[in-house]
Amino acid sequence: MRIAIIAIFVEDKTYAHKVNDILHQYGRYIIGRMGLPNVEEDLNIITLVVKASQEDISALSGKLGSLKGVISKVTYASK
Repeated sequence: MRIAIIAIFVEDKTYAHKVNDILHQYGRYIIGRMGLPNVEEDLNIITLVVKASQEDISALSGKLGSLKGVISKVTYASK
């Protein structure tokens, strides 16, 4: 099991429901979630702290990043 932070940038709000559907699918791995809407820039930022296998974390980030208008990046803890 690895601990990681996933940064998600939602640039197209029409895909927000798909982002939430994916997060719901992987909810058992999510330790914490913080969302920051940035209305002025028309950008929503979601930060996730997750604990899962590296394969599951990569799958989650990959599914999110495959959505149009969504950017997803992962940073792993060293331990």
